[in-house]
Amino acid sequence: MKTQENLLLLADAYKYSHHRLYQPGTSRIYSYLESRGGRFDNTVFFGLQYFLKHYLEGAVVTTDKIEEAAEWMPEVFGRNDVFDPSLFRYILGRHGGRLPVRIRAVREGSLVPVHNVLLTIENTDPACFWLTNFLETLLMQVWYPSTVATLSHEVRRVVERYYRDTASAAAEGDTGYVLNDFGFRGVSSVESAGLGAAAHLLSFRGSDTIAGSVLARRYYGADKMWGGSVPATEHSVCTLLGEAGELDVFRHVLETYPTGIVACVSDSYDIFRACADYWGGTLRDQVLAREGTLVIRPDSGDPVFTLLRVMDILLEKFGYTVNEKGYKVLPPQVRVLQGDGVDLDSIRAIYGALQVNGISAENLVLGMGGALLQKVDRDTQQFALKCSWAEVNGAGTEVRKRPLELDGSGRLHRSFKGSKGGRLKLVRAADGYRTVGEAEYPERADELITVFENGVLCAEQSYDEIRERLAAERKRLEEKVLNGFEKF
Repeated sequence: MKTQENLLLLADAYKYSHHRLYQPGTSRIYSYLESRGGRFDNTVFFGLQYFLKHYLEGAVVTTDKIEEAAEWMPEVFGRNDVFDPSLFRYILGRHGGRLPVRIRAVREGSLVPVHNVLLTIENTDPACFWLTNFLETLLMQVWYPSTVATLSHEVRRVVERYYRDTASAAAEGDTGYVLNDFGFRGVSSVESAGLGAAAHLLSFRGSDTIAGSVLARRYYGADKMWGGSVPATEHSVCTLLGEAGELDVFRHVLETYPTGIVACVSDSYDIFRACADYWGGTLRDQVLAREGTLVIRPDSGDPVFTLLRVMDILLEKFGYTVNEKGYKVLPPQVRVLQGDGVDLDSIRAIYGALQVNGISAENLVLGMGGALLQKVDRDTQQFALKCSWAEVNGAGTEVRKRPLELDGSGRLHRSFKGSKGGRLKLVRAADGYRTVGEAEYPERADELITVFENGVLCAEQSYDEIRERLAAERKRLEEKVLNGFEKF
C-alpha cells in the first residue's frame, strides 16, 4: 500500500534552495491550506488521508533515497550548492526517517465555505523549518479529490432539487445511482481515477471506475465496494451485425439479461428509430414483460433536444402514469441514460427542460466522464497553501501577503490572492464555519484536528463516516436553502 516513490524527489525543484533562502535564525514555519473562492461557495474536504498513508506515514527517508536524490539533484541545477543531503540525513538519524511535522485538518467529508482554513502544517523540530513548505507540492494535490467531491456534491444537490419538485414520493429518496462515474478513460493516471472516483462516491454510488472503491477500501477502511454498476453494451456490441442486424442485437440483449437492470446504447445508427420501431415497437411487449429495467442510452446529439424527443417517443410507445406531483413517469421497465455531453450546466438544463415539459426527473439517469474527473483544476476552487506564521530568532511573527495588482482595465486593486496571517483555527459559529485566530473564541472547539504528527497517522477516518458526515452537511445546507438563508 505504501508508495515506492522517493519522497525526496516529490517537491518543486526550487524548494530545495529554501533551506538557505529563509532568513537566518528561522526555526518554525507554519502554513495553512484554503480554498480562496472559485466556482462553488462551499468545498468538500477529502483525500488527505490517502496522501498521508501513501506518501508520508512511517519512515519515508532512507539511506537509499538520500543517495538517489544526491546523485540526481545536482544535475537539475547544474551546481552542487542547492540540494543538501545532510538535511535528510538529519531526519534519518534524529527521527528514524519519520517526518517531524504536525498536520491539523478539518475532518474529511466536511462542507466548508470558501475562504476558510482546511489544513495547517508546521515543523516540530526547529532544525527542519524548511520541511513545512517543502511538503506543499505533495499536500496541495488534495485539491483534486476535494474538487471532484465538491462537484459531485453539487450535482447531488441539483438532482435532489428536481426529484423533490417532480419525482414520485417513492423515488424522491432514491437518488444515489442517478449520476454514474464514466471517467476512468478520461483521466491522466490510475491514481487520478482512484482519487476522483472515491471522491464521487461520497455523494453517489453509481460508478464504472472500480479504482475508486479499491482506494476507499485500501486507504479508508471501507468494508464494501461502494461503487455499483450494471450490465451494459457499448457500440462494439451494438454494431457487430451492422445496421441491418441492430434489432437482433437488441433482442439478444434482452434475452441475455431477462431480469434486473440492463443498459443498451441505442444511437449507433438512428436513436429515434431504435426507440420508436425497435424498443417501443417490435420489442415492446418483451421489454414490458421483464422483471427489471431496460435503460435506453442515447449517446450523441444535443442532450436537451435529443432527450426531449426520446422521451416523447417512449412516453407515446410505452405509455405513462402521472405521479402525485403532476409529472409523467414511464413504466418501471423503461428508463433513459444520458451519458454524452453531461456536466453540471447541462444537467441543470436537462432537468429544467424535463420539468417544463411535464416529465418527471425519475425517468432519467446520468453518466459523467471527463467533466466529472478531468475537467477540473486547482483554480476551480482556487486552492492555495501559504505561510501565515513563523518563528525567527525565537520570536513569533505573523506572515501574510497582500498583492497589489492591475486589472484588465489598468486599475490598481488588492488581489484575491491575499493570505491570512497568524496561527489559525476553524470554529463553528451560528452562521457556520469561521476561521479565527488560534487564541480567539476559546470557548469554541477547534474543528481542525491533529491527523499526522512526526510520521504517525493520528486520527484515521473511515469512508463510511466521511460519507455520513457529508450527507449530514448537505442536509443542513439544503435546510438553509429551503428556509431562505442560503442560495441554491
